[in-house]
Amino acid sequence: AAGTVPRRRPPRCDMGRGLTLLLLPLALLAAPARAEGGTAAAEEVKVEVLHLPETCSPKSKKGDLLNAHYDGFLASDGSKFYCSRTQNEGHPKWFVLGVGQVIKGLDIAMMNMCPGEKRKVTIPPSLAYGQQGYAQGKIPPNATLIFEIELYAVNKGPRSVEAFNQIDKDGDKKLSELEISQYLKEEFARDGKKRHPSAHDEILADIFKKNDHDRDGFISAKEYNVYQHDEL
Repeated sequence: AAGTVPRRRPPRCDMGRGLTLLLLPLALLAAPARAEGGTAAAEEVKVEVLHLPETCSPKSKKGDLLNAHYDGFLASDGSKFYCSRTQNEGHPKWFVLGVGQVIKGLDIAMMNMCPGEKRKVTIPPSLAYGQQGYAQGKIPPNATLIFEIELYAVNKGPRSVEAFNQIDKDGDKKLSELEISQYLKEEFARDGKKRHPSAHDEILADIFKKNDHDRDGFISAKEYNVYQHDEL
């Protein structure tokens, strides 16, 4: 029925262009923000909505914690370079949107997306892996990428502005590892979705790696808000 998010996931990704999602393992993250010569301004992410459920709420925004599946293809020949269903025992991927955990083109492509929505997105090299490509991911230089994405869940992320005071239990305007760990556990328990046991530790470690700039074991209000700027 329309608006229903599929629960059963096929064990393989060789079903043609099965609607799935994206987010190469956290290794395939950082990418150049623009192409050489400043051409990125003339390039943009192309988004095609393949399925939009009748109920579209909440829509994804920067700082949200998303859960999705995806396939990645090279636009040049249609070859598939990644399938999330063959990784991590087929579990959908969790990541925080809009903070650089994925290539910039994906952060842009997955904004304002609702649970159950499916998209096909085309990302130019300047918003993906640029002139250097990504050899480990079998992505050549100057490659335009296509992702087929299926979004399962949109949760309030641990980096949203609204979450800071909830996480900061002792009100000292800085977040400890214990405070953020407890927040993640509460959020995961609230939505009741099954996750790989490693998801909690991976997200916690990534938050501190990207936000604890002075490496003092705490994330200050200033450090926490590093990514709270206008849309990418």
